[in-house]
Amino acid sequence: MRLLPLALSLACLLAACQPASHPPKKAADAVPPQTAAAAPAFAFEEATVADLQARMAAGQLTSHALVQAYLDRIAAIDAAGPALRAVIERNPDALKEADALDAERKAGKVRGPLHGIPVLLKDNIDAVPMANSAGSLALADHHPKTDAFLVAQLRAAGAVILGKTNLSEWANFRSTRSTSGWSGRGGQTRNPYALDRNPCGSSAGTGTAIAANLATVGIGTETDGSIICPSAVAGLVGLKPTVGLVSRSGIIPISISQDTAGPMTRSVADAAVLLTAIAAADPKDPASAERPASLPTDYTAYLKADALKGARIGVVRKLMGYQPDTDAAMERAIATLKAAGATVVDADIPTLGQWDQDELTVLLYEFKDGLNRYLADSHAPYSSLAALIAFNKAHAAQEMPYFGQELFEQAQAKGPLTDPAYRTARDRIRRLAGPEGIDAALKAQQLDALVAPAMSPAWPTDPINGDHFIGAGYGAAAVARYPSLTVPMGDVHGLPVGIVFIGTAWSEPRLIALGYAFEQASKARTPPRFLPSMVLPDAR
Repeated sequence: MRLLPLALSLACLLAACQPASHPPKKAADAVPPQTAAAAPAFAFEEATVADLQARMAAGQLTSHALVQAYLDRIAAIDAAGPALRAVIERNPDALKEADALDAERKAGKVRGPLHGIPVLLKDNIDAVPMANSAGSLALADHHPKTDAFLVAQLRAAGAVILGKTNLSEWANFRSTRSTSGWSGRGGQTRNPYALDRNPCGSSAGTGTAIAANLATVGIGTETDGSIICPSAVAGLVGLKPTVGLVSRSGIIPISISQDTAGPMTRSVADAAVLLTAIAAADPKDPASAERPASLPTDYTAYLKADALKGARIGVVRKLMGYQPDTDAAMERAIATLKAAGATVVDADIPTLGQWDQDELTVLLYEFKDGLNRYLADSHAPYSSLAALIAFNKAHAAQEMPYFGQELFEQAQAKGPLTDPAYRTARDRIRRLAGPEGIDAALKAQQLDALVAPAMSPAWPTDPINGDHFIGAGYGAAAVARYPSLTVPMGDVHGLPVGIVFIGTAWSEPRLIALGYAFEQASKARTPPRFLPSMVLPDAR
């Protein structure tokens, strides 16, 4: 997690001491060399799920060939070439899984739109047979024995698990001055639009990988910004669901209140396909009990190009003003919304920013409790937060060469979830961000959704001073546990920026419809060019 100044929102979160079984691996370099090799041509660049399914249905493509093509591309531009460092581990069984699905297709069985489609998962999600490490060297050899619930859903839908992606270590909840996209195990993930720029976090690897066409679609996790921010700076669609729509079982946690997994894709249509596969009730996840009795079974039904006609959209201008070029892109996006038939008005979240300090309190309490439970239940090499703190101290040269573990230590000092201070803070932030915040803004002017810039353009990666956040628009939805959807809205000097749509709880269908209509009207996504640095205008 990255803590912003309290005037802004928290951002970029997600998802007994034992001796090390062997010396930890050497931490990867913070920033790879700045020279960049051009990416080779790729047959499946920008291919959608529907495109690939049509080719497979026509007998023009097999899942085996598709998986092999992505594996070759990972070798060419992630491990070599521009050296994106987005993929932390490849699934050794990926081709075998693809072969089994090809055999099913040949026998006349197609499980659905994800049949044979390669998916990348953030490295805080259990997926057999790979490690689940949260980027930490302490868990580099932690191999869970079962899949996370959402991974089981993906496999049942016919997806091929291609591998795991790098992330901000511990989903950015280790230090108050961390560098997003860096982990001790995976090194520094690079932004594919300008390699010296940051990919944002904590789902940095998923954002870079999907933007660079290293897989068809990807899964990230978010506590506060970790899907929306990396999607926005990578020119992607990122969908952060209502907490409880997608299971958290088998995901290394930060917050039982705010954690969720969600799609990171190159199109709204692909996000809807992916959400359809992973949205399911899980009896092991307490948030599933909050699901309404009736929820959609197919989110692709809401892909309506005319959905903005007659819609009422509120612009939260208090979430603007931190970067003029981003504001200009937002004004162009507002014009697009209006041209597509929406009524656009200024809106206000009356409680904006009032939950910041309490949110940190809640996350510290919940991180300690949730992480200790996960480590014990999954039989991880280290069974407690205290043990991980000790590991980091013992291996500081590898794990803490650039930033420390202040948040780990603050969380360790917290008591149990029965503490009145925790319960009071938890209830207050939900009320302020939800009923008295987003819901109040929507009801005041009968709005379908709120919009704001998702994030500033990507900043230069700086392992010495840490991240340079200047503003974001997603924090209220994260704290309220409500859905948010970012869609590309243009670029700032070649760096992508996104617009975020925010709704009330369980409003994913409406957000998907609005986001799809905006996407079709704007066509703002452009593939990355893997430039060594941002091209600056010639002032001469």
